Amino acid sequence: MQNAVKKNKDGKVVGITSAHVSDAIKRVHDSNVMFSKQVLDSASKLPESVYIIKKDGTKENYNVQKVVSAVKKSATRMMVTFTDSDIQRICDYVNKNVSDLNKTEVSIFEIHNIVESALESINPLVAKSYRNYRNYKTDFVAMLDKVYKESQRIMYIGDKENANADSTLVSTKRSLIFNELNKELYKKFFLTVEEIQAIKDGYIYIHDMCARRDTMNCCLFDVKSVLEGGFEMGNIWYNEPKSLDVAFDVIGDIVMAAASQQYGGFTVPEVDKILAPYAKKTYDRQYERYICMGLSFEKAKEEALKDVQHDFEQGFQGWEYKFNTVASSRGDYPFITVTTGLGQDEFEVMATLACLKTRQNGQGKKECKKPVLFPKIVFLYDEELHGEGKPLENLFHAGVECSKKTMYPDWLSLSGDGYVASIYKKYKRVISPMGCRAFLSPWFERGGAAPADENDKPVFVGRFNIGAISLHLPMIYSKAQQESKDFYEVLDYYLEIIRKIHIRTYNYLGEMKASINPLGFCEGGFLGGHLGIHDKIKPVLKSSTASFGITALNELQQVYNGKSLVEDGQFALEVMEYINKKTQEYKEKDGILYAIYGTPAENLCGLQVKQFRNKFGIVANVSDKPYVSNSFHCHVSEQISPIQKQDIEGRFWNLFNGGKIQYVKYPISYNTKAVETLLKRAMDKGFYEGVNLSLSYCDDCGHQELNMDVCPKCGSKNLTKIDRMNGYLAYSRVKGDSRLADHKMEEIKDRVSM
Repeated sequence: MQNAVKKNKDGKVVGITSAHVSDAIKRVHDSNVMFSKQVLDSASKLPESVYIIKKDGTKENYNVQKVVSAVKKSATRMMVTFTDSDIQRICDYVNKNVSDLNKTEVSIFEIHNIVESALESINPLVAKSYRNYRNYKTDFVAMLDKVYKESQRIMYIGDKENANADSTLVSTKRSLIFNELNKELYKKFFLTVEEIQAIKDGYIYIHDMCARRDTMNCCLFDVKSVLEGGFEMGNIWYNEPKSLDVAFDVIGDIVMAAASQQYGGFTVPEVDKILAPYAKKTYDRQYERYICMGLSFEKAKEEALKDVQHDFEQGFQGWEYKFNTVASSRGDYPFITVTTGLGQDEFEVMATLACLKTRQNGQGKKECKKPVLFPKIVFLYDEELHGEGKPLENLFHAGVECSKKTMYPDWLSLSGDGYVASIYKKYKRVISPMGCRAFLSPWFERGGAAPADENDKPVFVGRFNIGAISLHLPMIYSKAQQESKDFYEVLDYYLEIIRKIHIRTYNYLGEMKASINPLGFCEGGFLGGHLGIHDKIKPVLKSSTASFGITALNELQQVYNGKSLVEDGQFALEVMEYINKKTQEYKEKDGILYAIYGTPAENLCGLQVKQFRNKFGIVANVSDKPYVSNSFHCHVSEQISPIQKQDIEGRFWNLFNGGKIQYVKYPISYNTKAVETLLKRAMDKGFYEGVNLSLSYCDDCGHQELNMDVCPKCGSKNLTKIDRMNGYLAYSRVKGDSRLADHKMEEIKDRVSM
């Protein structure tokens, strides 16, 4: 090992180079490999009648050479060289103890214990290496057994952890089984014992453990940058589209390919502005064609616009088919979102109207059309454009008509109060939500985390998140009470755990090559994403965010003083202010864009109840239901009006700038004025607002109405029902079954205000 030490001309140690270490390991390995054959030959041998019973139950003759082979590997891992005398002593010790057992059959576990004892007397470090390797293999057996059991459940029962994944499909089953294995590998090789304990107990929850070692989370993908000038995908060069219909096809392929290389939501921001240039190309081509046919200028214009309109409607319909029927390589239907509504020129407006019209008309048989789930549509609302008497007021009314029939679009205020609106009003830059609710922190073009000067502007398109980890605040509070500790001291402990995992995740992902997502990292889909396929992605990660998730804020208030957010909420506010202050300190120290995220707990809302009960039992209004409340939302069963819900939840709005959505249940039947009034109020407050209904469709006769369980027209129970999962929509019933977990169905049953 001394030869691996680097010295200066005075003979002082100045460091160990990787080349020196590799050289030293090789020499140690070679010396172990070259142990004297005479040592083995002279080692006392046991009669061939002694058999070793292996883990799988098979037998083989005892052979001391296998012992020596195993201990030499342990020695090599610790960079230790055994002498011939050491090897002799090990062999003699093992042979003697096996002989003293006076058995004809000896289990492999007994052999391991004997070898470990022999090594302890010679070199405890090697003994530890040997023992760890044994535990490693034992852990793997247990891990694979767990994965096998989960695979059987998935194969024969299915899985409802993700409403976007149809676990009846073979491809989805395969993906889910792989996810189980990857999740266990993540825990085994990425997490510390301390972190695993925090997860096991339920104080924190690491989202998407099956994927977060491989790639990034949700994003605002820069489709425009990829398209311009052409790009390469799958070793094929794509020229930039020259028409609208081709643009729809190519964008669809880009989205499906890129979304498969990540996890979480995939947003195409301001899609109306992306599509408009290609609509113009189609218009120009068709206009010239009609002029050449002898049509008048006015007639040529009219016919060319009809062609563009047709291509818009066909294009959006094609996306709806593709995004709802073609599963990604992850086994689910990619969570794709488009934002629209700000474009003011003729083709941008046409794009928004066609998008809304296509969703409102639905897909399916002529007599049984119903809306699809993807892409999620988000309307970008600016009072100066969409308000009464403003130039795009017609888009607002078209959006309302669509929302009251299909629940989409959701609405993002760019002219009210709060973070998103303030950025838009100051810089005219839109922070579109990634997926259902995640928002990016500012990253400036020249200054990075802070503006270089007053002319520096933030950039959001092309950026992403590297993962979310959620706190279980009611459990953390209960732990502090049980152990007579200060709540904030215990909270700090878990905040630090999350912080360490985020830092390690950044460093780990930074070593990945750009080839993991060529469209993002090589073709410009991500900010700075013009790397070579063999380049590391670390430079691109600097503008990404990492989320501290919050669930069950209502239950935190309940466990604190027995009151809900409707009745009180002051303590919950104080806690969120503290977490915001703490993460801001982390951000400044670590140079990482940490964000506070209102977790859209889907499966987690049921898991957290079980975890709380295991530690603290059943507590009224905290763990007495099969689910907990999402993020900062009031409990779904609260008997409050939509306006009350907006005001109560509005207190927390600016404390969740890394991810949030506000929604209320509309106790009305397709009432246009009621929808408009509540939406306008939400936009004035600066909300990202969802319209909640419970949509029901009879698959036999096509009848539709709100929240029916039996068709009043034909008596059929063959219904499709669409409910809001969290920030997005999901099937609560399809062909007699649900893609939602039981605890989520219980929550839907209890909904009054949501």
